[in-house]
Amino acid sequence: MIPEDLIKRIREIQIYTSRAVNASFAGQYESVFRGRGMQFDEVREYMPGDDIRAIDWNVTARTGKPFIKRFVEEREMTVLFAVDLSASGEFGTVSKMKNELAAEFCAVLAFAAAKNNDKVGLLIFTDRIELFIPPKKGSRHILRLIRELLYFKMPKRKTDIPLALDYVARVMRRRATVFVVSDFIETGFKKPLSLLNKRHDVIAVPVRDRVEISMPSVGLIEVQDAETGQMMLIDTSSRRFRDRYGDHSSRRFHDLKSMFRSSNVDFIPITTDKPYMNDLIQFFHMRHRRR
Repeated sequence: MIPEDLIKRIREIQIYTSRAVNASFAGQYESVFRGRGMQFDEVREYMPGDDIRAIDWNVTARTGKPFIKRFVEEREMTVLFAVDLSASGEFGTVSKMKNELAAEFCAVLAFAAAKNNDKVGLLIFTDRIELFIPPKKGSRHILRLIRELLYFKMPKRKTDIPLALDYVARVMRRRATVFVVSDFIETGFKKPLSLLNKRHDVIAVPVRDRVEISMPSVGLIEVQDAETGQMMLIDTSSRRFRDRYGDHSSRRFHDLKSMFRSSNVDFIPITTDKPYMNDLIQFFHMRHRRR
């Protein structure tokens, strides 16, 4: 039985995201993502003016007459959300936890995909594969994905991004747009990310909280690593500590973005302290200009 508070939360997200999709970028989503592949339509006899590169040599050899293959632009797309719901996502100092922000972000794009009659699937991972829902169409299916994202509970676990990327490569045979949503606290996943991006259109979505970017001065505090359980006492009133913390965070995020760029993977950074809709629209504009 689904708790009433979860049903209410799902309904709130459905209303919010439906309005956002209608008002902000339903058309932009279609123009940016649709028609990215070609599918076989038919074989027909060669006619003067046809591209000779389209000749089907097997059929031509059997019949003694030149035939060509015709392809049409794919009318639907497959979207997969690979979402990291490890313990480090249970953190947030504003209005949402990182995991909640990730779920809402995926909901917005899932409803946009549903409006365009695209298939949508979900992979939830930590340091193991927690749940895989194959891509399907329909609003009921979308609501199920959102429910799973919001209702997912697990023991505190670490993150294994290469495991998730390898799993996607195995189960997704046809080309898809894959959103990898994570705080990317792990390193060492450049190779599987690059390999996956050769077969699919991979888009990374780094999720961060503002305290992970800049530490405020709030005196002595005890912090715990969500994934290892390690406790540490820090003095946030120290200007030197805050500067070093900010520099480390900045360098780490710069290295992450450089890795994405070198792997030809687009990315949409989102944070818990500001609306992500503008970031999505800017991303769509960037992709539209590129195309």
